[in-house]
Amino acid sequence: MNGISFDSLREQVRGQIITSADADYDAARAVYNGMIDKRPAAVVRVSQVADVIACVNFARDNSLDLAVRGGGHSAPGFGTSDDALVIDFVNTRGVRVDPARGTARSEAGATWADFNHATHAFGLATTGGIVGSTGVSGLTLGGGIGYLNRKFGLSCDNLLSADVVTAEGKFLTATESENEDLFWALRGGGGNFGVVTSLEYRLHPVDVVHTGIIIYPVEHAETVADFYRETMNSAPEEFGAFLGFHQGPPVPFLPEEWHGKPVCVVVGMWTGDMAEGPARWQPFLDVAPVAGSMVAPMPYTFLNSAFDPLLPKGMQAYWKAAFLAELNDGAIKAHLEYGSRVPSVQTSVHIYPIDGAVHRVGAMETAFPNRTAKFSPVIACMWDDPADNTANIAWVRDYAAALQPFSDTAGYINFMDGDDLPKVAENYGPNFRRLTEIKAKYDPQNLFHVNQNIPSA
Repeated sequence: MNGISFDSLREQVRGQIITSADADYDAARAVYNGMIDKRPAAVVRVSQVADVIACVNFARDNSLDLAVRGGGHSAPGFGTSDDALVIDFVNTRGVRVDPARGTARSEAGATWADFNHATHAFGLATTGGIVGSTGVSGLTLGGGIGYLNRKFGLSCDNLLSADVVTAEGKFLTATESENEDLFWALRGGGGNFGVVTSLEYRLHPVDVVHTGIIIYPVEHAETVADFYRETMNSAPEEFGAFLGFHQGPPVPFLPEEWHGKPVCVVVGMWTGDMAEGPARWQPFLDVAPVAGSMVAPMPYTFLNSAFDPLLPKGMQAYWKAAFLAELNDGAIKAHLEYGSRVPSVQTSVHIYPIDGAVHRVGAMETAFPNRTAKFSPVIACMWDDPADNTANIAWVRDYAAALQPFSDTAGYINFMDGDDLPKVAENYGPNFRRLTEIKAKYDPQNLFHVNQNIPSA
């Protein structure tokens, strides 16, 4: 530890300051990825914006690294760092819905399960993630791919405003008409420009959806993948479903003989007329033998958190991601080769469709530039035993390398791992230069660098 006293900071904040002298230090420093074992100088569980301002000023004035933790799901563990001051939003998770305006304002520590619980009471939703325990702020700042993006765009496309504490300790609100450059950068540029303390979203009428979780023996994956590609080329935007590879999960609708076995899955929802739901899913039930399925009308909140029990905090994790202009034969072949060897029941290989409303936003209208790719494949490898780290990391890297000839040069920031930092410029493509200029304006000394870092121009 660096020996800095936090006594003066304790006088300025109402939140809890936890250091190595405290009994709950090990719990406070832990992030979602159990592979990350950092020892920050202090973790501050902030209670309000005033605490955030005090922490930013303290870190800057004492030359401390500053890490910001929302949901804590970052695969590289960017919610912590050795000898750093960690701003932890775990105690600020409120969501306020304005049903008359069709908006919701979320505090920075809210998860998508928190957010969806609040908005579902009014029959409303916006594009969130695939896992309910994912943080609202982190997902949005990196783009935000989810079940609803074909119909309503990415999470960042539905962002209306954000409250931000800058490196100078100033409090700003960013919208389309106020601090417009900052608002542009926040929609895809990650946590590079300040500490976001709350986010306001546009909501849409989404209540009960026709959910489909269909699991096939992996030997039929090529047939399923070909059919999925053909279907998604013409599917209405109300149909949001991904193709994936897993080990059979221990769920009631999958016979035990398939638990832990390699499987192919199609998972998603139909958000159009509920009467059309069965007809939308029946072709997927008919295309190949099914090991298990659950197809029924359900609340939107169900599917968005359905996989949470399989993904507890503390597992080892290593991720890679890409973008595909097309799900061509070469990409399918690579998925068949490596997807059939998924190493754990917690590992998820998903191929998300990102067309429709996502394509109606120009590449330079937000910091998220990947507006022509049709699919975003993600290899999210997670497992229990650290003894498997070397083998599982190698599997992920080999998988990503096999996909690379068929992929765009850019990858999805939210699923980049720590060794992907050299790819930041590629990932932002035509928007990278403008992002460095905005970085120079709001954070010229790069206080906010514990992230997929954008340098100051």
